Amino acid sequence: MSRLAAQVLVAPAQLADVAASARQVASGVGGLILFGSSVPVDLREQLRQLERLAPHGIPPLVMTDEEGGAVQRMAGLVGPVPSARRMAATMTPAQVERLARRVGDRLKRASVTMDLAPVLDLDAGDGPGARDPDGTRSFGTDPATTAADGLAFAAGLREAGVIAVVKHFPGLGSASGNTDDGPAATVPWATLSQVGLAPFRDAVAAGIPAVMVANATVPGLTPLPASISPAVVTTVLRDELGFTGLVMTDSVSAGALTDIGDPVPVAAVAALAAGDDLVLFGTGVDDDPRLTDRAVAAITAAVRSGALPRRTLVDAADHVLAAKGIDLCVSRDARAQGPR
Repeated sequence: MSRLAAQVLVAPAQLADVAASARQVASGVGGLILFGSSVPVDLREQLRQLERLAPHGIPPLVMTDEEGGAVQRMAGLVGPVPSARRMAATMTPAQVERLARRVGDRLKRASVTMDLAPVLDLDAGDGPGARDPDGTRSFGTDPATTAADGLAFAAGLREAGVIAVVKHFPGLGSASGNTDDGPAATVPWATLSQVGLAPFRDAVAAGIPAVMVANATVPGLTPLPASISPAVVTTVLRDELGFTGLVMTDSVSAGALTDIGDPVPVAAVAALAAGDDLVLFGTGVDDDPRLTDRAVAAITAAVRSGALPRRTLVDAADHVLAAKGIDLCVSRDARAQGPR
């Protein structure tokens, strides 16, 4: 049970001290997210050493936010990349794809296997910032252009062997604030479902492998942060759009979720119950590696109490392993045992 629970968690790691994540990797976490901006010259070797600690030879997904423009954690590795807004204004989709292939090649050579990009939110604001989380991170406000350029970026990453993660479902454009800092809401569902959802619908139809869910509430759909809302994750993304790939949360240590108690362990259980597969949390007060242990304990306790069906946890771990290209027969055997 604890192995399954660890596999659905993404722990933070600092580029300046990757080795400090050895405890989490040895516990079997499903992923590591790299924070910081100074890329060590031996990053590949450091990550390879961590992989050797992973139980059963199942390494974590290693991810970062390499969008371009204002959000580049690894510019020292991949070189300067224009913002999504700049790409849309100056490049064709074919050029965007070639650029993303270059980014992906350099990430892959450094053993980074997942890029939390592209952003498919529709936004024309001045952000990113406290009032506008997207701004230039968005390809613009036209759904067709955003889908074309975003899918081109994802295709380039795929060609390099890097998993693209589109975000922030169901659309964070023109949100009331930045969920990193506190609670925020999207535009009303009646509007979002007709316009802002369109690029994500196109991405699902095109076979995108992974989707990140926003932490904003969606007026008219759910009062909960989308990342822990069954209405968003299961009803809309899974059932209505038919997405069968990997679903991950935005950071559950964000300000938008800090009023739910012990945010990471509690939110991890809520996210899995909502239909997410992979629960991400960030840095700051969460740098204590024991937070991962607390999240694992909360998930296993929820399964044992019946609050979280065992099958739900197994299905989530299945999606994580599938993203890694791992044979799923062992977890299928676990699923066959049913709830416990």
